[in-house]
Amino acid sequence: MVFERAVAIGHDHPSLAGHFPGHPVVPGVVLLSEVLGMVREGSAPSRSVTGLPMVKLSSPVRPGEVVTIHVDLDEAMGATFSCRVETRLVASGTIELAPVQSSPTERM
Repeated sequence: MVFERAVAIGHDHPSLAGHFPGHPVVPGVVLLSEVLGMVREGSAPSRSVTGLPMVKLSSPVRPGEVVTIHVDLDEAMGATFSCRVETRLVASGTIELAPVQSSPTERM
């Protein structure tokens, strides 16, 4: 399953205050949060994120730039993603997913 969404981190986002004064850059963790949110929305409730074995932040994102996030969920419990500002690749990587283990009380 493939998902795509465009997002823009506003100039008033709380993470930008100290990242970097006078030359704000959207922190990579903010982009990853958007990616993981898409994965959680798109995957079955029976799967959870267990790891990010490969993440590459290729180019800085400025506040207000529109980032297109592309997530490709595969049947083998994993996903790949890319984030672009127009044609410029700004982030990419892989995500590990695993079945959610129910607690013993949920099985009763």
